[in-house]
Amino acid sequence: MPKPAIKLRPLNVNTVLKDRVYEALKSAISLMDIYADEDPPKLDERRLAEELGVSRTPIREALSRLEQEGLVRNIPRRGAFVVRKTKREILEMICVWGALEGLAARMATVHASDEEIAGLRRMFATFRDSEGASAHIDEYSEKNINFHQAIIRLSKCELLENIAEGLFIHMRSIRSRTIRERQRVTDSIIDHMHIIEALEDRDAELSERYVREHTNELKEHINDYVDWLE
Repeated sequence: MPKPAIKLRPLNVNTVLKDRVYEALKSAISLMDIYADEDPPKLDERRLAEELGVSRTPIREALSRLEQEGLVRNIPRRGAFVVRKTKREILEMICVWGALEGLAARMATVHASDEEIAGLRRMFATFRDSEGASAHIDEYSEKNINFHQAIIRLSKCELLENIAEGLFIHMRSIRSRTIRERQRVTDSIIDHMHIIEALEDRDAELSERYVREHTNELKEHINDYVDWLE
């Protein structure tokens, strides 16, 4: 009897490279503070190609895919830019995110383990009060973003995660900037503790309510005080 042999097809190296370049650019954009300046960040094809060690062809193809997803805008004779949302669009996105994260919190009370929920509390173990958080605002800002991502994941709902991913890039940038405004750190710490306690108690209704209220506070802050969005 002949021995079983593994069967493989030749890899399309070009396709693999295209996907890797696309994923690298998308990941890098997700980590940018795209609302830090008045102008949208420009993506220089030559610099991107040099940093990734590839030709400009897969860079252009990746930028085209990102444009189709609404993350990049190619302007003739000017180049490619990361898309910045208007104030109205951001407010709409926050409303949708609040609904998704609220549902995720409700689902987490059923599907998340005690250890996973305890992990949310450990995120803020080094920030006992608002003074400590303010003194390390960059670190706290990152923990804040990780906290909201974690709640989405604890839903254990892949479809919900995929939908939320489309909003995350802009939500991350908005949260990163607004956490530094009008002493929002204090309210953030209190809100997070309330959410964690509700999750620990497996109170689905309260968990969802606290998450929605927390997100609504962000919406009200942007509506009332943010003048750096169009």
